[in-house]
Amino acid sequence: MDYMIKFENVLNDFITNDKVTAVQPYGEGHINGTFLVTTEQKKYILQKINAAVFPNSDELMDNIVKVTDFLLNKDVATLEVIRTCDGRTFTEKNGGYFRMYAFIDNSVTYQMSESIDIFEESGFAFGSFQKHLSDFDAASLHEIIPDFHNTPKRFNDFLEAFNADKCGRLRFCTAEADFIMKRKNSLSKVTDGIRDGSIPLRVTHNDTKLNNILMDPDTGKARAIIDLDTVMPGSLLYDFGDSIRFGASTAEEDEPDTDKVHFDIDLYNAYKKGFLRAMGDAVTPAETELMPYGAYLMTIECGMRFLTDFLSGDTYFKTKYPEHNLIRCRTQLKLVSETEKVFGLNNTN
Repeated sequence: MDYMIKFENVLNDFITNDKVTAVQPYGEGHINGTFLVTTEQKKYILQKINAAVFPNSDELMDNIVKVTDFLLNKDVATLEVIRTCDGRTFTEKNGGYFRMYAFIDNSVTYQMSESIDIFEESGFAFGSFQKHLSDFDAASLHEIIPDFHNTPKRFNDFLEAFNADKCGRLRFCTAEADFIMKRKNSLSKVTDGIRDGSIPLRVTHNDTKLNNILMDPDTGKARAIIDLDTVMPGSLLYDFGDSIRFGASTAEEDEPDTDKVHFDIDLYNAYKKGFLRAMGDAVTPAETELMPYGAYLMTIECGMRFLTDFLSGDTYFKTKYPEHNLIRCRTQLKLVSETEKVFGLNNTN
């Protein structure tokens, strides 16, 4: 497909006094359509925003611009939004919404941690992101996905799916449902803490995977955090915990054999070391104390979401076979169990 022709009218909204020489698909993202645009003078990233996931492009881009402008004013490397010729942050063309970023050259991303040092560096990268934004007014951001990490609400969603059992699948997952039910009173520490002020409201990235960090291929050091679509108000425990949930597991998220699924304490300690080294005195004692709980919370929340979707007929997560979401749930609950044992957490009623 000739993307230069397909996106010509879109590109004309962003690029003047330069000639586009190539447009090609770029990266491995699954949400937005992403393309590398090469001109005679520069390179850019063009993205078609997935309106089904992000229906409000105005609020989405308002969040991104607020955060990136704040970081750029501190001389922190970050995404740079390219405005249209008439000053807008996105354009509506061809039945979709498009935005453009400056391309950050000489950088790589990793799909998986190739060493414990890389995982520690990823902790430093997301800790630095939190540190640089620690004086940003998080309350000024829009909640792009309402209640995204409202774990008590996630439990209520699960309970509704459990009671409805509209697909007749409950008989396949009674043990998993019981595991979650026993921990229903352990899910509100962060939401309660934000509400009473004991846990600071911060900017959260909400997708703290390793491949959302641009790394320097020569030094192995982090250069910039990307994929800011889910930047919202929340707790750093969400970002820290989700990094651990995904990165400190010894198996893939959908590993059928739970005997292969373990919580790796060495990876946890490496990530925490990097994260706290970056945060310095910007992290509070309450947040530091709750880091093991954050890992527990994000893991059981994800397990609940997988099980809720399984009971509801797989309407949210893409699946490859009927039990896919149940398998995913089981890996998360195995990690929950090991996390509880490692840290001595008593989360059952």
